Parts: sequence; C-alpha cells; structure tokens
Amino acid sequence: MGTVGHRFENIRIVLCRPTHPGNIGASARAMKTMGLSRLYLVSPKHFPHPEATARASGAEDVLEKSVVCETLDDALIGAQLMVAVTARPRDLSHEVHDPRGAARILLDEAVRSEVALVFGTEMSGLTTEEIGKCQVISTIPANPAYSSLNLASAVQVMAYELKMTLPEEMNPSGKALDLATFEEIEHFYQHLEKTLVKIGFLDPEEPKRLMQRMRRLFARSRLEKTEVNILRGILRDLSKYSPDTGNEIV
Repeated sequence: MGTVGHRFENIRIVLCRPTHPGNIGASARAMKTMGLSRLYLVSPKHFPHPEATARASGAEDVLEKSVVCETLDDALIGAQLMVAVTARPRDLSHEVHDPRGAARILLDEAVRSEVALVFGTEMSGLTTEEIGKCQVISTIPANPAYSSLNLASAVQVMAYELKMTLPEEMNPSGKALDLATFEEIEHFYQHLEKTLVKIGFLDPEEPKRLMQRMRRLFARSRLEKTEVNILRGILRDLSKYSPDTGNEIV
C-alpha cells in the first residue's frame, strides 16, 4: 500500500466555476486542515482575490499552488478516476456513494494513479454534462427539506471523510487496475460518436441524449486502458462498414 502522503498527493480537488472568492479561500483552508493540497479551479469568476486570501487563513500556499483551468476537461487531464459531488443523483445511472464510500474508492485508486473530486458552482452545482465526465457520484446526506450546502462546507465534509478513511484497509484483493485516463476515455467517446454517425445509427443533429446514456453505461465499468484499446479497435473495424456502400452488418 502507498503511504498517506503518496495517496493525498494523487488527489486533486476541482471547483467548477466558483463565483465567490471567499469560497475558494475557505475550500483551500478546508483542504489543508485535512492534509490535501492540490486545488484546481475551472473558470473562477474572481481569482486571485483578496477575499480568497483572507478566507484561506493560513492556507495561502494551497491558493498559490492552485491550477486555474478554462474547462473541466483541462482540469481532469491525467486523472483516472473522477468522483462528482452533487446534492441529488437526478435521473442518472452512475454508481452513487455517500462521502465515506466515495473516500474509500478514491483512496484505493490514489495508491497508484491520479484521482479527482469534482464540485460544482455555488448556485446550481454540477451540470449533467460535467457529471457525465465522472464515473462515480457522491451525495452528502442532508435534510431533504433543505439540502443546500455551502461549497467550502461540502469540500470540508469530503476532505474529512478522506482523512478518516485512511487507517482502514482498502482493496483487500490487492488487484491493481490500470484504469484509462480522462483524456483516453474522452478520445474514445469522440471516436464512438463519429463511428455511430458514420454508420447511420446516431443522428448528428441530436447526439446528446444517446451519448449521455453511453457515457453512463461505460462510466459504471471504470474502463481500463486495455479495454479502451479493444473498444477503439472494434470501432475502427466497424467504421469500414457503411449503409451507403451496401456493406451492412446483419
């Protein structure tokens, strides 16, 4: 098993489109109190900002080392397991865990690869498209009548669960999966969509709903590198057949 420090070095906290600089600073503080240090910010409305620095209150080093990205795709490059934190599972078929269950999954994978914990904007959380880029959903149990949780508070809850899960024995089987990276999976989805359009199965004018379902299907399996290569090989051969040429598969 990897050391505590090694596991935490492989965990990145991703804040998507944060609007309040104070929440960025408070999130950095929440991270540092639990031993996390890798903060990624996707299109922050105000950053750097004096309020972020003030709310960090001793965690300025986390802010200084933070990585600012234009898109969520940029923030997830190199990650092999992504967990989306959302207040409600919605009509999605992702694997769903409470914070403690999600922490076990993240720490188990962080022994050998990069992982990401993804949070949405303060007002509306993560979009369906953003959740679709993750394999697992984590929902923080809250009062059904008032489930709104401050962004920094949500980061603190998840960071706490990661810290508390560390002493537990994880992955007792010892089997190390060589998961595909975020960008390898995204290239696969692009390849899949182009192939489905080419063979006439997918309407290029209305691709979103089907592709969202395909993302959910493959997210549940947590694709390994070898599996992605096999699937792309199948797609390459499948693309040779086209209804236009009469080479249809029956």
